Amino acid sequence: MTYNRKTILAATTALSVLSPLHSAYAAEEENLITLDEIVVTSQYREQRLQEVPVAVTAFTSGDIANAGIASTQDFIDMTPNMTLDDSFTYGNTFVVLRGVTQINNADSPVAIVVDGVPQNNQKQFKMDLFDIERIEVLKGPQGALYGRNAIGGAINIVTKQPTNETEGKVTAGISNGVGFNLDGVVSGPIVEDKVLFRVAGSYRQTDGLITNDYLDQKADFVDHDYSFRGKLDIRASDNLTIDLRASYRKFQAGSSYDVPVRHNGDPTIRDGNANDVFDPNENILGVTNGETAEFTAKIDLETEYGVLTSITGYTDLTEYYRSDIDFSNQAFDPTFGGFSGLLGFLDSIGAFPTPAGTIGIGQGQDLDLDLLSQEIRFVSPDEDRFRYIVGGFFIHTNRDLQTRLFADQTGERSQIDDPSLVFVNSQESNSNNAWSLFGQAEYDLTDKLMAQVSLRYDEDSREQTDPVSGLVRERTFTSVQPKATLTYQFNEDSLGYATYSTGFRSGGFNAPVVTFPVFEDETLTNYELGAKTSWFDNRLVLNAAVFYSDSDDFQFFFLDLATGQQIIQNLEDVSIWGLDIDFQAALTEDLKLFGGIGYTDSEIKKVGSDDLIAGLTSAGVDMSLVVGSHTPKTTDWTVNAGLQYDFTVTDAIEGMLRFDYEYRGKKYWQIDNQDVQDPIHMINLRATATADNWSVSAYVKNLLNERYYTDFNPGEFLGLSIDVGYPGRPRVYGAEATFQF
Repeated sequence: MTYNRKTILAATTALSVLSPLHSAYAAEEENLITLDEIVVTSQYREQRLQEVPVAVTAFTSGDIANAGIASTQDFIDMTPNMTLDDSFTYGNTFVVLRGVTQINNADSPVAIVVDGVPQNNQKQFKMDLFDIERIEVLKGPQGALYGRNAIGGAINIVTKQPTNETEGKVTAGISNGVGFNLDGVVSGPIVEDKVLFRVAGSYRQTDGLITNDYLDQKADFVDHDYSFRGKLDIRASDNLTIDLRASYRKFQAGSSYDVPVRHNGDPTIRDGNANDVFDPNENILGVTNGETAEFTAKIDLETEYGVLTSITGYTDLTEYYRSDIDFSNQAFDPTFGGFSGLLGFLDSIGAFPTPAGTIGIGQGQDLDLDLLSQEIRFVSPDEDRFRYIVGGFFIHTNRDLQTRLFADQTGERSQIDDPSLVFVNSQESNSNNAWSLFGQAEYDLTDKLMAQVSLRYDEDSREQTDPVSGLVRERTFTSVQPKATLTYQFNEDSLGYATYSTGFRSGGFNAPVVTFPVFEDETLTNYELGAKTSWFDNRLVLNAAVFYSDSDDFQFFFLDLATGQQIIQNLEDVSIWGLDIDFQAALTEDLKLFGGIGYTDSEIKKVGSDDLIAGLTSAGVDMSLVVGSHTPKTTDWTVNAGLQYDFTVTDAIEGMLRFDYEYRGKKYWQIDNQDVQDPIHMINLRATATADNWSVSAYVKNLLNERYYTDFNPGEFLGLSIDVGYPGRPRVYGAEATFQF
């Protein structure tokens, strides 16, 4: 602890001397070459990025186009101290920000907001990004403005608005794996200056790149994934605007192609090394089907005292998958990859006699989710010396989940509908009502010193019903989340800030049949020092922050073999500290350098629950290794660096070459840190030629063809004798063409 505080103090001292050095350099040199200013709205006001006293990584529409950002995975790969891991189903991901980790089938540690509407389910985050104006990633707890689950930070995604002139764009692309993508947008006036519209769509398909060796089929195929979004901008009067938004998405794609990394019968074949990457070989080809419909209404009323905003959102989401769960085949491992122990246990107690001819185990899950949210807030004028935001938020959620395991005799997914083969059938119906009140006040104490204080109260009432037994459980979680920031403007090009902030992730219920029925809410307290600086007449932007956080009841999850269910539990005390650095530089008029450095050091201080210790010990976890270890799915170092060179090809054609490098340090998969992924190096290349109304691009992602797992589950945390990993995508290359009108 002493070392951490000294490190933060030293970093703060270094940051404080940036201002006078910068002023001296700036006074000596005048340049016409500058970086573009970035404007963000993540604090509910339009602000220059360099004026916001928060660690923010932002991507403009130009950045998105130049880097070829087409999914959430793409921009997170370019964000230090943040990772996004594919796992399980096509729509399932685990986001980790500054050491705070996503839990499967539970609340995100990051508030995800699209056009002002929170995306409150894990399945909503993985999406195709098309027709996007801006992406803002705020790091550190943002509970004061974004509420529950903004414990690690917040992501604000803004789609493009309708235009008063008719315009459109179509992009078509191909990629290896027989991939095809098509995006399109049309925008314009219905009634000029009064009613404007924008319609955008996206379509993706691919045969896939990861081969199931046993079935000789691609496991990561996308049969179809299409989305449509419509926006209507109604300018009812000079001070009243109404934005209506509707979207729809439907997909069918490969699912749950985990790989046994430890061979149950012969460890010399596979010994459980998290860095030995194998191809899938299960005998059931997994498939996920999903469908999402969303509706949003945003109303802004401008008054002389400020802007009153109402945002109403509704989401209807369904997802179901069918797949293998022994992740093997009878030829490779006759004992079902370790899952034979489950059938043997049930057979021994007479709960489910194993049917003759069983060659494995299959699984399936059906999710049905409805969300209804309402936010009302008032934002005072930006130019006042005293500025404030007040508001309230309400969300109602219904989530029904059915999980089934079945004896596999034929390798067909349809076996899940045969009652004689189903031996686990768990159902739960979850309902929760959450509401909050929040406020933020800023005051310019002097021309250089600004104070900001925020406060939010959250209340989350949860109810779970077991449709089989009729058991009803209820619990309410509450939290007060304060935040305070002091910002000092050294000069027009540099500022420093000190922040105290808090975050809250709600607790809840595990499935009715598991050993640990309830998990507690998680709270995090964060202390942060940062600086934002511009150098050499804005040719160089350098931002840095150091942070230290205490987490109480840190949430993590593992699986229970006896019930086939996941269990969410809490670690009593976790500490996290680290740093964030972002930089951009205009080296010449045509050459730009950009990147960032992130470091996160998390440490489990105390496990807490004796029952948890006993349960994991009986599953084979050496709990003596847990205290002092890193939190699960945490990566220590993340580094991004890139170069972009713009040049003239002909009088009518401009060219661009872009190089992006990503370094992901060691990744610690579980709380005992016995399974660690070695660092990986990702290189992406992109070349583009652009004319007045068309452009063509060629690209390569993962140039070095790195092989790695995006998720890894040690057997001790599965209740099994095998480890399983979820393989990441290999090298992807392709080309795109865009036509604008």
